[in-house]
Amino acid sequence: MQRVAVVTGASSGIGAATAIRLASAGYHVVAAARRADRLEALAARIRDDGGQAEARQLDVTDRAGVDALAESLDRCDVLVSNAGGATGGDQIADGSTEDWRAMYDVNVLGTLNVTQALLPKLVASGDGTVVLMSSTAAFVAYEGGGGYVAAKHGVHALAGTLRLELCGQPVRVIEIAPGMVKTAEFALNRFRGDADKAAAIYAGVAEPLTDEDIADAVAWAVTRPSHVNVDLMVLRPRAQAAQHKVCREP
Repeated sequence: MQRVAVVTGASSGIGAATAIRLASAGYHVVAAARRADRLEALAARIRDDGGQAEARQLDVTDRAGVDALAESLDRCDVLVSNAGGATGGDQIADGSTEDWRAMYDVNVLGTLNVTQALLPKLVASGDGTVVLMSSTAAFVAYEGGGGYVAAKHGVHALAGTLRLELCGQPVRVIEIAPGMVKTAEFALNRFRGDADKAAAIYAGVAEPLTDEDIADAVAWAVTRPSHVNVDLMVLRPRAQAAQHKVCREP
């Protein structure tokens, strides 16, 4: 029977690229996100390329919706919990509690929801894999990033704890932690559509990472032999040595 991979946050960016990449690796992809029209277009593209995919509208913060998705699946072999994001760039002294709550809800509780709902099927598969999308922000704080840093630290803690708790079960837990990735929407959403602020993040950086770079890393980790667990993969562009150390050309 064909293996099934559920990818959340699949309507754009890293999620969409990961869905395409896993479909090309032979998985039946369940692409889940809030924007149904984009999901349908993605699933159609995958099918046109000879892959298998279906679109499922989903808000990962809606536990009832997440449970309904899990119950509708006959099996689940891979979960890529990619839905997330950052909101705002205020310093802690001026930060909005609403922004912090929104980031915690989608990054941490959304990850918890889909993991809990799909874990029984991942175990039942006999060879399940959970991929959690964190960030280099999960390890290094930076000014103006307090809420996002806190949320991604939460994802990192969730991954490490889950791996301990599943020891002896047939499920791997992989954490992917990207650094600077230039996507069409991440920075733009963070700054509420301010294109100038979004562009400034990548100004002068010759080659930031792309959606496809991260998707390729996810697919590589997922397709290792079953006994091989890639606990943590940190990816940065060559121009970024650390959060605070980025080579920018004039």
